[in-house]
Amino acid sequence: MKTGENEQGLRQVMDLTRGIAIVVLVIHCYYECYAAFHAGGWVYPITDRLLRNIIRIPFFSGFMKTKLIALAFLLLSLLGVSGKKNENIRLKTALGYFFSGIILYLSSGFILYYFKGDIKVIAAIYISVTGLGFIFIITGGGLLSRIIKSKLKTDVFNKDNETFPQEERLLMNEYSINLPAVYNLKGKQRRSWINIYPVRGFLVIGSPGSGKSYFVIEHAIRQHIEKGFSMLVYDYKYDDLTKLAYNYYLKYRNKYKVKPGFYAINLDNPAYSDCCNPIHHSLLKDITDAIEAARIILLGLNKSWLRKQGEFFVESPINFLTALIWYLKKYENGKYCSLPHAIELMQTPVDKLFTVLQTEPEISAFINPFISAYKSDSMEQLEGQLDAAKISLARLSAPNMYYVLSGNDFTLDINNPEAPKIVCLAGNPQKQGTFGAVLSLYMTRLSKIINQPGKLKSSLIIDEFTTLTFLGLDTLVATGRSNKIATTLAIQDASQLKLNYGREQAEVVINICGNIMVGQAAGDIAKQVSERLGKILQEKESLSINDNGTSISRSKQLEYAVPVSTIATLSSGEFVGIVADTPDQPVELKAFHCKVQNDHEQLAQERATFSSLPIVRKINQEEVDKVYRQIKEDVSQLVEKVMDQIMSEPGAEYILIRKSK
Repeated sequence: MKTGENEQGLRQVMDLTRGIAIVVLVIHCYYECYAAFHAGGWVYPITDRLLRNIIRIPFFSGFMKTKLIALAFLLLSLLGVSGKKNENIRLKTALGYFFSGIILYLSSGFILYYFKGDIKVIAAIYISVTGLGFIFIITGGGLLSRIIKSKLKTDVFNKDNETFPQEERLLMNEYSINLPAVYNLKGKQRRSWINIYPVRGFLVIGSPGSGKSYFVIEHAIRQHIEKGFSMLVYDYKYDDLTKLAYNYYLKYRNKYKVKPGFYAINLDNPAYSDCCNPIHHSLLKDITDAIEAARIILLGLNKSWLRKQGEFFVESPINFLTALIWYLKKYENGKYCSLPHAIELMQTPVDKLFTVLQTEPEISAFINPFISAYKSDSMEQLEGQLDAAKISLARLSAPNMYYVLSGNDFTLDINNPEAPKIVCLAGNPQKQGTFGAVLSLYMTRLSKIINQPGKLKSSLIIDEFTTLTFLGLDTLVATGRSNKIATTLAIQDASQLKLNYGREQAEVVINICGNIMVGQAAGDIAKQVSERLGKILQEKESLSINDNGTSISRSKQLEYAVPVSTIATLSSGEFVGIVADTPDQPVELKAFHCKVQNDHEQLAQERATFSSLPIVRKINQEEVDKVYRQIKEDVSQLVEKVMDQIMSEPGAEYILIRKSK
């Protein structure tokens, strides 16, 4: 107990011990330098008798033995030295004093036995050196006792304290994506596995360069093709992912029960693109499909409309395009039902266009408001409604795009057991505003077609998801699990989702995915992920210095396992997140904070052996332009044919649309 009486008693004992050391050292010096003392007349009979009695004791029978006894008592006295601890005292200084004193103290005997000269001078030098060594030992020992012995942890960023056990088992199943990794547990590196079950939704978030594609998306493509998935890949930075998918398709296509086809949509270069009509008449089961197609294409071309759905000048253009698509679906069994034909039909003069559309009863509810506005000469309002659609869709009026969108090389039922497919959509960052809308149409139509029971397992891998307009994702993830659809999304930051989709839709995308994997990120998403990972027990240590000594206290308390600051400073390939499990393979340790391990040399060698993407067809620009002109001619002939039928039919003049006088 640290009471005043105990501390005073301790000091008395230490003082007594140090006094014994000094007395023994004085006796040693007097005995060993007796000749010098005698020559100087500094001896007395009483001290001589006392000295003769002392040297008979065995402990004082040798030169070094006496010095060592004195040193031992001195060291014992130093054990109880106390004083105010000081963080500024350097260990090197204290050790320098201490060991210098030891050396001087123990080596001073050479002065007596090897130096020649006046015995009084030699004795004085010996006593001085021995005494100086003795003082240095006391000084060094005192400084050592004042140094803070237990310093706070040197892990200034608390990394070792923020570690937790992670899943080290490899849990594979027919849908899983398994990523090898290493993680830190209390300062030790351990191997682990990130076992992802993407059928429950898989969201990858990370700033540019965090390694989303290289460490995650590419693994997903490799493993799912190897497991026999039908697949859709959105390759924003074409042709990185497309080339990977194509070469793994070549490697594993013979392992599928039915050999799959490989197709690519490249709106930039028709020579490397297959043709596919996303609104083919066979895909439009009812008018709601036409509404969905119109909404996707116009919202994709006008991202700001996503936050204004339901407003008059947003819904009007959508209804207008819906009417055009459904009319083409019904006209001659969908002979001209394609997006290029709808764009060209939209350019028809208003009076003729409304007259033609009015011949189809199923779209009367969509076009009647426009016709009423036209008849009542409300042209300013009408032009605003129609031009919103015309101006937007005019950006798609290009020969290359018309060529790709009007063909039928394949259908979008990629998980058809009789004809499985691997389809890649080629993006272009420079033409994102235009291409993104068309590719969004492909993506949305395909996701609805494949979300049916009794089909093959399929994988949707969408890199840079925010560049697309994908409505109904929540339905796909929620219902696609039972239809064996694995959805993998990659985005740079949640703020992009909020910008393009609005806060509510962004929160749906983030919260509905059972698996979330985050690389370097900041802002709201880092905070959300930190909170989702939860808290763990962490050790806390504090140091208090006062006149009586040093006090160190340790405690344990719940703190975030991965704080926001850690997520904001993750290295490339380092991820945090949570995985979802299955009833057959429960996972207790769902949270992870680790670095995915890639064999960079092996992957580089693999890419060096990849085959180039094949040319789908040898085609020149003249042939592309011919298709472009043919679509315009088709629409012109359609309008003229319908107008002729109306004019030649008795009593059909009422169908003709004219302005009110």
